[in-house]
Amino acid sequence: MNRRDALARVALIMGGTVIGADYFLTACSSPAEKKTAAKTAAPAAEAKPILDASQVSFLDEVGETILPTTQTPGAKAAHVGSFMAVMVRDCYTPADQKIFLGGLTQLDEACKKQQGKGFLACDPTQRTAFLTKLDAEQQAFTANQRKDDPSHYFRMMKQLTLLGFFTSEVGATKALRYLPVPGHYDGNFPYKKGDRAWVTG
Repeated sequence: MNRRDALARVALIMGGTVIGADYFLTACSSPAEKKTAAKTAAPAAEAKPILDASQVSFLDEVGETILPTTQTPGAKAAHVGSFMAVMVRDCYTPADQKIFLGGLTQLDEACKKQQGKGFLACDPTQRTAFLTKLDAEQQAFTANQRKDDPSHYFRMMKQLTLLGFFTSEVGATKALRYLPVPGHYDGNFPYKKGDRAWVTG
């Protein structure tokens, strides 16, 4: 699955555009373009992480609640926290970065109000109940969102969880059925309800 396919699928699931998608897709340049850019660009310092280790670990737990381990690996196995850290740093605008980072605190504070304790102190059932309510909140927020309104922080986290998981090795090979070299097109291939979707390299 390439980046455009992954973004399209996440947008379909979420019912709207993926935040930071334009920046994510601009990284899809050809090797020749990258080589030319490397020659002309001045040496750049290594980008500093925007999230620390504890925040990345926190996002792994949020992601695992969104996509838990079942018969297939969950979001934590795909290291979605690290994926989010890179995406927020490299693909989000400064305004969206601020919303996302503030959302880490907002999420924990909201959990304390609803469950009486922080997100990490909750058990899986409490985490699921809390994030289900938070997801309904972000959906209502998005439905009434005007063009220039800021995005909801949990929408960002959910989008990045889905995108990070389904473009990871475990997501593509364990949750989806991976076909590294596509064969001929078969428009009448048998499909049983509940079968995993296909993904190609």
